[in-house]
Amino acid sequence: MKVYKKETVQYINASLDESWEFFSNPRNLQKITPKPMGFQITDFDSQSMYAGQIIQYKVSPLLGLKLSWTSEITQVKDKAYFIDDQRFGPYSFWHHKHFFEATANGVKMTDVIHYALPFGFFGRIINALIVKNKLNEIFDYRFQKVNELFNQEGAKPLRFKQSI
Repeated sequence: MKVYKKETVQYINASLDESWEFFSNPRNLQKITPKPMGFQITDFDSQSMYAGQIIQYKVSPLLGLKLSWTSEITQVKDKAYFIDDQRFGPYSFWHHKHFFEATANGVKMTDVIHYALPFGFFGRIINALIVKNKLNEIFDYRFQKVNELFNQEGAKPLRFKQSI
């Protein structure tokens, strides 16, 4: 099985508390996911993020095909990092780490994803032709949306509630 890695870094013009409050709330993922992906949470216990939390959702990554995805939050260190793993979904392996660090330039947010596709050799071809580009598109969109929400000139840090 070939495991791929994608890493992004972005600085956020907000406090560590505000950044953590936004990104650790699964409901906010929809706000930073491209609309054509059809992202929709289908089951979530509405609690603040904790290790062992299960989140189920539907997503349409290609051609409008709805796929079910189940993630587990496997580790959480308040205002430092959280990790989600796909339990059921389109990947044969998905491990996503989110790190937050207060710096002189704002909060440094680092995403590190390790993923693998099913189908062996054909999965490697599908990654090269489609999946890698789709992930780049999704994370480019996310980068842009986070800039709009937090980094526009004159923008005030946003406050988000943990509720649904």
